[in-house]
Amino acid sequence: MSPEVHSFFDPATNTISHIVRDPGSLACAVIDSVMDIDYAAGRITTSHADEMIAFIRAKGWVLEWLIETHVHADHLSAAPYIQAALGGKIGIGAQITVVQEVFGKIFNEGTEFQRDGSQFDALFQDGDTYQIGALTARAIHTPGHTPACMTHVMGDAAFVGDTLFMPDGGSARADFPGGDAGQLYDSMQKILALPDQTRLFMCHDYGPNGRDIRWETTVAEERAHNIHLAGRTREEFIAMREARDATLAVPKLIIPSLQVNMRAGEIPTDSAGRPMLKVPINGL
Repeated sequence: MSPEVHSFFDPATNTISHIVRDPGSLACAVIDSVMDIDYAAGRITTSHADEMIAFIRAKGWVLEWLIETHVHADHLSAAPYIQAALGGKIGIGAQITVVQEVFGKIFNEGTEFQRDGSQFDALFQDGDTYQIGALTARAIHTPGHTPACMTHVMGDAAFVGDTLFMPDGGSARADFPGGDAGQLYDSMQKILALPDQTRLFMCHDYGPNGRDIRWETTVAEERAHNIHLAGRTREEFIAMREARDATLAVPKLIIPSLQVNMRAGEIPTDSAGRPMLKVPINGL
C-alpha cells in the first residue's frame, strides 16, 4: 500500500510534520507535530498545529493516531492540542520511560511526575503493529539518537524521526543522555534493510550547502549516497559521529522541549496550576 503523505515545514525549528492517510479510507495519522514557542517571551502559540487541523478538517479525514518518533529536544509537540480538536491516540516508543527517568532527575521533577509512560495512550515495542484504517503500521525500535527512537513503517513509507537525515545531511547526533553512536549505526542499518523503493520521510532538514529544504528520499538513495554511512565501517562511523558531536551546540529549545515532550506535549505547571518551565543550572 502507498499512503498519501502531506508534509508541513516549520522554519523556526526546521521540523517537518507529516499527515499520513490510509489510501482505502478517510483515516489518517499525524507524525511529529509542532507547537510554536517564543522562548524569550515565554509565549506559546498554535499556528503550525492549526494549519494541520484545518487541513484534516477540510479533507474530511478522521485522525486516529498522533505519533511521536521520539522525545524531541528541538521543538514542542502539539499532540494534545491536536488531539483535543480531532481525537486520536498519542503513541511513542516504550523506552520513553528511560527518557523520563533521566530527565525527571535533571529537571528535579517531584513524585507527581509519573515515569511509566502513562501520559501517552500507547507505548510501542519493537515490531508492534497498529492500524490507520485498513493500513497496517509497524514500529521499529531505532535507538542511538535517544533510547526511545522509533521508525514507523506505513505501507511503502517510513518515518524515521531524527535517526536519518537526507543523504547530504547524514545522521542525527548521538550525544544526548542515553544516546549511543554504535546503536545509531545499527539503527540506520535496520532502516536501510527495508526495500529499496521505500519512501523515507525526515523529521528535520537544514538545507546543507544552501539547497532547498527537502524531506523525502528512498532507501536506495540513502544507502548509496548518505555522507555519514557510504563507504564507512561501523567503527569509522562511531569515530566520525563522536568527533562531530563534540563540536555541536546544545539545541536552543532543549530545555522547554524536553519538559513538555516527556509529558506527551502537556506543559508542566507550578503548585498553583500555572504553566511553568524550569531551567536547570549546569544540569545538561
